[in-house]
Amino acid sequence: MASHSMDEAGAAAPRAEHSGAAQERHETEAERQDRKFNDILQELRVVMTGTQLITGFLLAVAFQPKFAELEAGEVVLYLVLVVLATTATMLGLAPVILHRQLSGKKQKDRVVRIANTLLLILLVVVSLVAAGVAMLIFDVTVNRQAGYVAGGVALLLLLAFWTVVPRIGRHEPRRR
Repeated sequence: MASHSMDEAGAAAPRAEHSGAAQERHETEAERQDRKFNDILQELRVVMTGTQLITGFLLAVAFQPKFAELEAGEVVLYLVLVVLATTATMLGLAPVILHRQLSGKKQKDRVVRIANTLLLILLVVVSLVAAGVAMLIFDVTVNRQAGYVAGGVALLLLLAFWTVVPRIGRHEPRRR
């Protein structure tokens, strides 16, 4: 029975001891899982800093005098963004909580696989928060139409980052 782990995309891959990547890096499966989890933690640090800033901004907005002047639709958008930002914060904590709960139980491959999924979900949520914040700011400071345009442009940029950017250079030969 062949042993498999999950690659960065979450697909089953042969154990690292026998894969080309592991041979290039000269790492064992345990070292590979540690490296992948450390990569996830580094990415979480970056995302969580931005998430904390956006969440802080959203929380501060409610205490500004102009907040009372928001239209009902703007308040709904604001509250949706607060829920999404709070969800993002919890998603950012989840891999760390998972690691703490399973640390020392020889389940690093499971931790890496679940943490990778949680990080991807977090990135989607943060992407939506970023687009929504742009929409809210333009809506409040300019007008509703500008808000829709800003939100649409932000979503198009995010779509490009999620779909086009990963394909850049895909077919170039790998350097050794």
